[in-house]
Amino acid sequence: MSFTLFPGTRLALALDSLAGLSVGDALGAQYFVPGNKPADLLEARTPAPLWDWTDDTEQACCLVATLDEGDFDRDAFADRLGAVFEPYRGYGPGAVVMLRQIREGLPWPIAAAAAFNGQGSCGNGAAMRAAPLGAWHADSLPHAALQGVRAAEVTHAHPEGIAGGVAVSVAAAFAAASRLNGHKPDPGQLLLAVAAHTAPGVVHDGLTTAAGLTGSLAEAAERLGSGGQATAQDTVPFALWVADRYLEDFPAAVAACVVAGGDVDTTAAIAGGVVAAYTGIEGIPEDWLAAREPLPAWLAAASGE
Repeated sequence: MSFTLFPGTRLALALDSLAGLSVGDALGAQYFVPGNKPADLLEARTPAPLWDWTDDTEQACCLVATLDEGDFDRDAFADRLGAVFEPYRGYGPGAVVMLRQIREGLPWPIAAAAAFNGQGSCGNGAAMRAAPLGAWHADSLPHAALQGVRAAEVTHAHPEGIAGGVAVSVAAAFAAASRLNGHKPDPGQLLLAVAAHTAPGVVHDGLTTAAGLTGSLAEAAERLGSGGQATAQDTVPFALWVADRYLEDFPAAVAACVVAGGDVDTTAAIAGGVVAAYTGIEGIPEDWLAAREPLPAWLAAASGE
């Protein structure tokens, strides 16, 4: 990397990524509502506002509010997650139990380790919130990976769940760095960079497979999965394939996630957060930003925005 980031720049990059994540999440969630047709989005016809965001955005807001110089403060992040989470936002049953335990005072390492009968969660929760953290660390992919581990471990003790958070953090760091350097990556370059900083396992293997896919959206969704199992393994490689393919085109990236089906709010949140780290908030259609439910009022005060 050939640049120095100051705290204000880091926050601006993280907020751009959060904007993309939250719009992708909120718009993607509308396609779980009967009557909203994914094909309409290809013709730039979007559902009527207001687009409510889900747990993807709520957790990402908690993450952004915790960002600071130095190591990511896991205790503060856990406390914030436990304090503000709203179960109706779409949290899975396991996440609701864990966050209630944290809210009631159980230390997060114990709560995270106990999930899924002691296996820890390999769900996509750590990944869906991670892009702003990566954008904050655009000056160092290794540091983005390290902090991605720290942020993921608060709720995900399973190696694949952690790997998903790391992969998205590194992808957003790579995208933001490319923006700051004025460099347009070649196809597959983002995915290879992410794989190089992701621990061996199923997520890593999916990333390397994704880097070699040059076919259609349908082929990518079939080969990689599109979040239907709600695990990092079948969510992250596809979402980052979309981000790599449509890095300069935020609407196309979100539309690809929606048309592919699966866990569309989460894949669109991940891809949207990474793509916005590259395009900036200027790449997000103004009417889409206006249609998204406003972010929580406590975020501005907590993040110093």
